[in-house]
Order: sequence, then C-alpha cells, then structure tokens
Amino acid sequence: MENLLEKWLPLSALALLLAGCAAGSSPQSEAHLSTSQCRDLAALRNNAPPTAERNRSELAALRKAGYDPSPWFDPHYPEDLQAAQRQVDSWFQAECQQAPPA
Repeated sequence: MENLLEKWLPLSALALLLAGCAAGSSPQSEAHLSTSQCRDLAALRNNAPPTAERNRSELAALRKAGYDPSPWFDPHYPEDLQAAQRQVDSWFQAECQQAPPA
C-alpha cells in the first residue's frame, strides 16, 4: 500500500500542476493593442504630425511588446527595440486594420 502511494502521489501532483498551467494560459484572441493605440499607430504610419499622446501610445505598445527603455546602458540596443517594433507591427497588422487614421 505504501509503495502504491509513493507512485501515485507524484503523478497526481504532476497532473494537477499541468492542469493548472493549461487553465491559466491566456487566450490567443485577446487584443494586444487598444483602440486608441491602433488609431495613434495608424496616424504615425500615415505621417501625421507626432504628438505627445501618439508618442506615449507608441511607447506603451513597445513596452507591452517587451521593450524597456529605462536601462542607462543597454547592450542589446537597438536589437531589443527592433524586435519590439516587429512585434507591434505584427499586432497592428492583425488587430488594427479597421482603425481609421486620425
């Protein structure tokens, strides 16, 4: 009986762990960019004059994509910024095609 518990206890713990990971995963259909970010990014892509609001919106999208502009010395610059820009561009193509430019 004790041997049986030694085998099943780790297996049941592993099953619960995997079930928790599967239940906690985020849905893929969730939007990454807000409506205002789509509007501001579309405006910037159409050469509208940059404004403080548009710049903040673009920076927020880049941060959501993983870019952190705060390090004083970033050994991964500009690669990390370019990777975030590619991610935001991908989100923009997928999520913002209906947003009219401002």
